[in-house]
Amino acid sequence: MKYGTKIKLLPLVIGGPLLILLIGIGISQVSAQVAAGPVQPLKFAHSLHAGSLGIQCVFCHRNVESGSAATVPALEQCMFCHTVAGSGRPDVEKLRAAFAAQQPIDWIRVHRVPDTVKFVHEPHIRAGYQCATCHGAVETMDQVSQVRPLNMGDCVTCHRQNNAPTDCATCHN
Repeated sequence: MKYGTKIKLLPLVIGGPLLILLIGIGISQVSAQVAAGPVQPLKFAHSLHAGSLGIQCVFCHRNVESGSAATVPALEQCMFCHTVAGSGRPDVEKLRAAFAAQQPIDWIRVHRVPDTVKFVHEPHIRAGYQCATCHGAVETMDQVSQVRPLNMGDCVTCHRQNNAPTDCATCHN
């Protein structure tokens, strides 16, 4: 191989492994974030609210007993307590500023089922299942992550174990 050719290949020799290393670092960071759950725009410690303070899930996720989605509480609901509680905490101050500016918090959804699934919380709650059945011990989490796969196999297995219907129309449109 001529010297000129070696020089031309030098960027590939150096750049190729460097590119692979950077992709690997990026993938590992994304994997770690998925395992730990997404970083939310404001820190919300379920371990404090649902854990130490003992606030029930349904106090904040009010739609869970009557609707299909649990829903994230509106800022107004957060302000029930945070007009007085949490002063001086940076994330509470951000919450108050967002409320004053009437800016919503763009929370990142943690739990997802495939788009072909119509998951309704209400019958599961009515049947007596605790939120932790699918969501894990959220009251111990500072950053919520998905603890179950919540895929078809997971749901069908749970339905079979609990004598719940397993026909397709139960979960699919």
